[in-house]
Amino acid sequence: MHNAAKTLLERTMKKQILALLAMAGAGLAQAHEGHGLPGASHWHATDAAWLLAAVAVAGLWLARRK
Repeated sequence: MHNAAKTLLERTMKKQILALLAMAGAGLAQAHEGHGLPGASHWHATDAAWLLAAVAVAGLWLARRK
């Protein structure tokens, strides 16, 4: 396979894998009902912190250069 085509294929596959991981992890970052308050969903600060950390890691991973 030509080197340029191989590089393009690798980048495309990495983006697809990252998209799949982001979709799979989205359920973990959803607000939830709790503390005896039905219908009142809320976030905890740690929920938002983990979500921001995951976005930062993904951004750093995508921005890295060989």
